[in-house]
Amino acid sequence: MGCRPARRYRYFKNKPYPKSHFCQGVPDANICIFDLRCKKAKVDEFPLCGHIVSDEYEQLSSEALEAARICANKYMVKSCGKDGFHIRVQLHPFHVIHTNKMLSYTGADRLQTGMRGAFGKAQGTVARAHTAQVIMSIHTKLQTKEHVIESPPPGQVQVPRPPEDPHL
Repeated sequence: MGCRPARRYRYFKNKPYPKSHFCQGVPDANICIFDLRCKKAKVDEFPLCGHIVSDEYEQLSSEALEAARICANKYMVKSCGKDGFHIRVQLHPFHVIHTNKMLSYTGADRLQTGMRGAFGKAQGTVARAHTAQVIMSIHTKLQTKEHVIESPPPGQVQVPRPPEDPHL
């Protein structure tokens, strides 16, 4: 069974619910690499920094962050080369989301209890992004400025709701 639509978990109103020894059975986050390519490069080697910024108070799933990272990496390798940039994903998915699975066939109402005990099972993890918070940073050389600014910026398409233009 695939993921549920992102619109079900996009906004948040309650306290964060992190994975701990009280909350067990949570599947691991899909994203496990947060730094890409030239991690040990000096500051003066990549003077240009472009940010993908969230424009609202939202939750981003670990699957969406991983897809954005892969998309940005492929685009930047194609346009700048393997050693021409550094990407860092700033958000980390810690918040656990739950789903109350419901049966949907004839006679299902006799087998389940409806909304009684509807806390549900852990489905996955999401990262909480506030307004104007940086989602991903791309550091590169000044010669490749147009590739970072290009519309849509690399990785921005994979985020459930498109954030603002990249900030340089």
